[in-house]
Amino acid sequence: MNFWLVKSEPDVYSFERLVVEGNARWDGVRNYQARNNLRAMKVGDLCLFYHSNIGLEIVGIARVSTEHYPDPTAEKGDWSAVDLEPVCPLKRPVSLAEIKAHPDLQQFLLVRNPRLSVMPATQGEFLLLLALGETEMAI
Repeated sequence: MNFWLVKSEPDVYSFERLVVEGNARWDGVRNYQARNNLRAMKVGDLCLFYHSNIGLEIVGIARVSTEHYPDPTAEKGDWSAVDLEPVCPLKRPVSLAEIKAHPDLQQFLLVRNPRLSVMPATQGEFLLLLALGETEMAI
């Protein structure tokens, strides 16, 4: 299993909306590195769901439910989408400020390359962020 972080502006698509809808196409990614990360995702991989612009915090966990396929929103170019399903909200959101201040998260890509919208996370980073979010789940 691999671990990821996906970003969405909560006023565009929030974790709460994913919970209500039960499944969502993760599309509209127009960065080659983020696209390649989408293409590396496998069914069952877990994703930290990060609210960008508003909130700036990890708020939930999602799971990849469908591996990459051509992004139907792309008018041109070779872009991909995946489908995500909700797993659980974090009991306590983990803010970007808290992440940046944590000594064990200095190599986390959200700290090193904060503009990337889809990024890998290590299992250690994922578990630490779950703990900071006071959330337990079987992996």
